[in-house]
Amino acid sequence: MKKAKASEIYQLKITLKYSHPPIWRRVQVPGDMTLGKLHGVIQAAMGWYDSHLHQFIVGKAYYGLPSFDEVSELELNDERKVGLSKVLSKSKQKIVYEYDFGDSWQHEILLEKIVPPDSKTRYPICLGGARACPPEDCGGIGGYASFLQAISDPGHEEHKETLEWVGGEFDPEAFDLEAANRALKRIR
Repeated sequence: MKKAKASEIYQLKITLKYSHPPIWRRVQVPGDMTLGKLHGVIQAAMGWYDSHLHQFIVGKAYYGLPSFDEVSELELNDERKVGLSKVLSKSKQKIVYEYDFGDSWQHEILLEKIVPPDSKTRYPICLGGARACPPEDCGGIGGYASFLQAISDPGHEEHKETLEWVGGEFDPEAFDLEAANRALKRIR
């Protein structure tokens, strides 16, 4: 695979797998960014809190933090030493990012295109997205469906308790592009 020039910008579409309707974000990042930094970008753009383990799955190879590897049966490559361009090099290629092994939030990362940088743009940047990120620890896609059912039906036996748990309100259709980009600005 070719190595990205420092000036190449990768446009990625990150979609939470099995979400219907789809929950997704479109970001642009430097092609020479490490997978470790990409983890931070995904966390910020999606709205996760980085409170669980994660890994990238590229074919039969796994990338993550070495400290996780000590308790894993997988051969885990160090995500901090692998550039994005080593695992994605041409449009339409995909990899998987899994967050929170208990809930198993799997994200498809699609390389949409490689573009030249815009000198007026600070990367990483989120260009768009749809729908709110599910709350942490709600039980994966199945748990999220149950969560949405409970908060949308005032007659549901867990309605009040679930709304209190999530802080009083939750709009599954909401996506705040400005908030995503504020979070991305904290990534160095």
